[in-house]
Amino acid sequence: MQRNIIEIVMGAVVLLGASFFSFMVYQTAGMSTADGYAIDAEFGTTGGLTVGDDVRLSGIKIGRIVGQSLNPQTFTARIEMRINDDIQLPADTSARITAASLLGGNFLELIPGADDAILEAGTTIYDTSDPVSLTDLLGKVVFQGSGGGGN
Repeated sequence: MQRNIIEIVMGAVVLLGASFFSFMVYQTAGMSTADGYAIDAEFGTTGGLTVGDDVRLSGIKIGRIVGQSLNPQTFTARIEMRINDDIQLPADTSARITAASLLGGNFLELIPGADDAILEAGTTIYDTSDPVSLTDLLGKVVFQGSGGGGN
């Protein structure tokens, strides 16, 4: 009987510890629900951007990517994002996909303009820059360099 009580107490301690650990991971990772207002941006390619990636302004996280789809009329990638309610962006804001590091990972960077009008919820940003592919750049350097021939 004494052994059963010890096992039950130890099991409860393990479950409590696992619950605390899960809560801390959830808080630290910022995996909360996507609040804020929704805006879209259209790109020629997503460059590896995925749902859940950050939306940043001046390096500060202000939102999250919540969806991706293909625009069937223009065949461009539509990125859906949620921006924090306390951030009011100018209407002429532009967007670009940027690499977080050389090891991988991307985020969407918003570059505010100077317009007095505010970007409304549901608006699509068309002033976008596609990500630069390092493999394409490397291929250009290698094949142009080996093209040979002096001038």
